[in-house]
Amino acid sequence: MSFFSDVNAASARNNSLVCVGLDPDFKKLPECVKGAAKPFLEFNKAIVDATKDYVSCYKPQAAYYAGCGREDELLETISYIHENAPGIPVILDVKRGDIGSTAEQYAKEAFERYQADAVTVNPYMGYDTLKPFLDYTEKGVIILCRTSNPNSGDLQSLVCDGMPVYEHVARLVRDKWNTAGNAAIVVGATYPEELERLRKLCPELPFLVPGVGAQGGDVEKVVRLGCTADGGGLMINSSRGIIFAGKDENFAEASRNAAKALRDQINSFRK
Repeated sequence: MSFFSDVNAASARNNSLVCVGLDPDFKKLPECVKGAAKPFLEFNKAIVDATKDYVSCYKPQAAYYAGCGREDELLETISYIHENAPGIPVILDVKRGDIGSTAEQYAKEAFERYQADAVTVNPYMGYDTLKPFLDYTEKGVIILCRTSNPNSGDLQSLVCDGMPVYEHVARLVRDKWNTAGNAAIVVGATYPEELERLRKLCPELPFLVPGVGAQGGDVEKVVRLGCTADGGGLMINSSRGIIFAGKDENFAEASRNAAKALRDQINSFRK
């Protein structure tokens, strides 16, 4: 099956559009896992076991692992998800973007070394830097479009040929880059008007939507403005709001409750 087939199947099975970001920060880990030989792995395993009935996908951000030399725990986390939450796909959040020959190695890293089901990429350097990822036709390629960070508009909102740059990106994905049907775009929950505009432009394209929870995105607006006609089409990501919902030995139960609460909140606004 392809990445999006897996996401859709998991979404239907768990009645969920929730994506959980596995972004462990050692300073924020509960004391009960800090002493483990592989604290990120132990923390992630507990979160996955607790939330796998309420999600459509997981999204580890590679920088949290690479920044402290714990790439092995990232690799083992992805393997653990595949083995213990079968059918729940993994998005490796790395936002890669480089010349074609280098991109080939980044694609190999994401899809062959880490065995991720999808990857985030940066389109700033154009199609030839995305093609090595898109050539893995069973994998998902999620392209930055209108991101959730406060200064994303510095470039993404610049007007070129009568439309903002983020709209050019969406049109390129829709009309030229998504030849294998394995592309999606990132659209931040913090910009609901742009989310609505992009959904009208791309009525069937999947969106990865960061920015709910800690970043303050409005869940109701995301769902009402961003869902496809059948009430799907979204992977709504929450990281800190779920994985750090609890701070003691009951942290996994707290994460489960937070994931379920977000799922139910989202579903209350779906068509």
